[in-house]
Amino acid sequence: MGSNQNTMAILGAGNIGCAIADGLARSGEFSPSAITLTRRRTDKLESFENQGFRVTSDNLLAVNASKILILCVEPHQLNDLLSEISSALDPGRHLIISVVSGASIQSIQQQIPDGLPVTRAMPNTAIAIRESMTCICGSENDQKSLEATLQIFDTVGVTRVIREDQMTSATALCACGIAFFLRAIRAASQGGIEIGFDSTEAITMATQTALGAAGLLKAMKNHPEFEIDRVTTPKGCTISGLNQMEHGGFSSAMIRGIVTSSEKAEKLY
Repeated sequence: MGSNQNTMAILGAGNIGCAIADGLARSGEFSPSAITLTRRRTDKLESFENQGFRVTSDNLLAVNASKILILCVEPHQLNDLLSEISSALDPGRHLIISVVSGASIQSIQQQIPDGLPVTRAMPNTAIAIRESMTCICGSENDQKSLEATLQIFDTVGVTRVIREDQMTSATALCACGIAFFLRAIRAASQGGIEIGFDSTEAITMATQTALGAAGLLKAMKNHPEFEIDRVTTPKGCTISGLNQMEHGGFSSAMIRGIVTSSEKAEKLY
């Protein structure tokens, strides 16, 4: 997918939209000049404009200039956006990729011209450094659009095709999940401060330790408990710490957080 082959509009370039733009540009597959970012307050996109991205507050202008349309608005803004751009949508030209939580493909297609392909993607903000876990779904009878969506997000991390009824679960585990792991790292760094490291040392050490843990699982393909068993010796300090965390409800709190986020995601649109 060469940068001269596709033009893209990211409609509603907030935090996730800007992260997508960052990641796609870093991948080398998309030139910033091929990507249009829209936002009501374009002054907040000044740094992107300086990098060569096209920036506008006019969604229709962006749609007319692009083939791939990534919808990144808040759920409560989606219907107004679709109403605004519907007249400019061309089923023979455009592909819509929605990253809007809770909005089904069918609910989007009901508001746009017939025959216009729609897929859904749920990346997380690590897409900015090309380390997103992006879940993708599409219509069963439209493999071409699904492949095109995969081709885009494969350049900015790991992708997985899932059923549409799993998308809110993916939102909780992957998109919200990045905040859960960040909070765990923050907590570890606070523990580090309490036992004698300064705040900068503690966050660096906690971050690299978390990176190492994730890297081990990714490289070795082992179950987390297998790797835990390797560092928990009888009467040792690791098992004492783990047991204390479990007494405090560590695993239970993480599980409940993910379930609660998934339930909330169901109701966003």
